[in-house]
Amino acid sequence: DLVKGKALVVTRGECDFSQKALVAQSLGAKTLLIASNEDLPFSSNWRGKSNGMQSCALDNLLPLVCPQAFGEGMQVKLYAPPYSKIDPSIAVILLIAVVTVTLGGYWSGAYERDRLNSGVADTEGGDNKADSGQLSLYSPLKVVIFVAMMCGMLVLMYYFYYVLVYIIIAIFCLASASALFSCIDAVLEKIGCGTLRSILLAAVCISITVVWAVYRNEDRWIWILQDLLGIAFCLNFMKTISLSNFKICVILLSLLLVYDVFFVFITPFFTKNGVSIMVQVALGPDASGEKLPVVMRVPRFSAWAQNLCGMQFSILGYGDIIVPGLLVAYCSRFDVWIKSSKKIYFVSCCIAYLLGMLLTFAVMLLSGMGQPALLYLVPFTVITSAVVAGCRGEMKMFWAGTTYEVRQAEKIQCFDSCSYVLSAFKQSSPCFCDS
Repeated sequence: DLVKGKALVVTRGECDFSQKALVAQSLGAKTLLIASNEDLPFSSNWRGKSNGMQSCALDNLLPLVCPQAFGEGMQVKLYAPPYSKIDPSIAVILLIAVVTVTLGGYWSGAYERDRLNSGVADTEGGDNKADSGQLSLYSPLKVVIFVAMMCGMLVLMYYFYYVLVYIIIAIFCLASASALFSCIDAVLEKIGCGTLRSILLAAVCISITVVWAVYRNEDRWIWILQDLLGIAFCLNFMKTISLSNFKICVILLSLLLVYDVFFVFITPFFTKNGVSIMVQVALGPDASGEKLPVVMRVPRFSAWAQNLCGMQFSILGYGDIIVPGLLVAYCSRFDVWIKSSKKIYFVSCCIAYLLGMLLTFAVMLLSGMGQPALLYLVPFTVITSAVVAGCRGEMKMFWAGTTYEVRQAEKIQCFDSCSYVLSAFKQSSPCFCDS
């Protein structure tokens, strides 16, 4: 009803003018005005009226409106559909992020519980878990090197985007297919499906990844597969990569906070177009149709007019899920180590992540510009975890981390209690505590 019997103005977008004309006709528009700084590809064959729209021929194929239809002295009144800042897609993005972080943390804790029950011990105090399928970050130096490599990779992507983008896409296909297989296989293993599930599941996961790779630039629906693969990638990353103690968590999250703020807020002062390196790499250069698969994407549901030719998306980077998720996963594992039935650390950190995300979206809507989510997520999750540990009197164990340190503390506590009992009964018998 908003466009029926009225004139529409269109500009050059991702589809040609003939497609725009057909869309306008289907909505009942009377006239289509073309705003362009370039020469328009019209033929000189004037066709008068077509289906009730003033039009001229575009290579004698489809009706398209020309400004000449109005003659001299025409008057035009422009109308733009209302554009809402608050879109339901934000709620979908929030749901995806919170559910992914919660599931990833829970999976990491469950994996740690199974590992301990199976008798797989840490080597050298939890420094390496490669034999059990986990990789643990335990050295501050390695964390610094890891962040430095991320910075270098982002700068290389900025200068050599057209080459590296295809390498990143290939790596994402391999990693996401493997991650999707791991996630679904873990669920099927709990259900108790047959032994042939691995072959069938591998075929399904590879097929989904191949479909995404082939149709990755089809914005209308491929975002669903990209989000599915992205969720699986984040879940598997949080389960596979473990931070050995809270000290490492603080160092890693603090460095990545500085990394995020620098490449979002500081780099626009050094780029030619004034766009941050982070945004330009994540969304891709204007001249390239390829985009890095590093974000969750949900189309803006209220932007129906803007979506006619070019889809508008709400996005959230994988890093804004994975980085705080590593701390959530550590809290979940720590709950397993101290045998916390209420999972106080895990639940508190998940709530802190939710509040941090809500603040991120609130600031984004109020400021009208994208925000580095880690600027809010890192303080919320780190401070909340530290407060919980401090209130419970477990900061030393929480800071040191690893099952080895926790077991040592439990052993000392056991011997202290046993010595008290023996002294009370004036016994000299040895006291045995389980290791």
